[in-house]
Amino acid sequence: MTLVRCCMHQNDYCVKKVPIFSNLSDEEMCEIYKTIIHKDYKKGEIIYFVGDIIENLYIINKGKVKVTKISENGKEQIIRILSEGDFIEELSIITKSVSTNNVEALEDTTMCIVNGPSIKKIIDKKPSIAFKIMEELGKRLEKTEKLMESIGLYSVEKRIAQILLEMADKKDIVNLTISKKDLASYIGMSQETLSRKLSQFQSKGWIELKGHRKIIIKNRESLKNIFINFE
Repeated sequence: MTLVRCCMHQNDYCVKKVPIFSNLSDEEMCEIYKTIIHKDYKKGEIIYFVGDIIENLYIINKGKVKVTKISENGKEQIIRILSEGDFIEELSIITKSVSTNNVEALEDTTMCIVNGPSIKKIIDKKPSIAFKIMEELGKRLEKTEKLMESIGLYSVEKRIAQILLEMADKKDIVNLTISKKDLASYIGMSQETLSRKLSQFQSKGWIELKGHRKIIIKNRESLKNIFINFE
């Protein structure tokens, strides 16, 4: 059986986008394709909760999801925002795990759910997959640690300046793909605080707000100075 013959459907795209499977043979890839469940989620729908037992790998074929934790006082903290081609619960490939996060669809989303036990059989033949999983976990841990450090040590102004500089394209335009509410949660503040500070930035001539999802950076140096110097 060849890859072309066994994979002429929408599941083809999602698995081929995942880097941990990049060195599989056509036959091994087909074994994974045959186990995939294709599932749609509506905007706001919970994909799984904290405490759910996870045995499968989730790949985002279309759409966007947020991975969150809820504090003891009920406040939501966004840990990651993932989109097309990203995957979650990679540990389930190695062992059955209990989710430590909530995962929610930020927009209408299509997931490819890959059978974990089937992948484990392939790992026995291709141990390099396990190393790639560890590499991915390391990158995500580093990114999460930086986010937590930013929230714990940086001022509100510094966090906003940092995220705007990171998200801006080459023309210094930020096109938000998430709501300001979710952006505020991601950088550890209320939506009201974010909106107020953005308005202050605009009044100083550093940015220009265009509608709900577009921000134009007018003075990059001022934002850099905030990020570097603001205490």
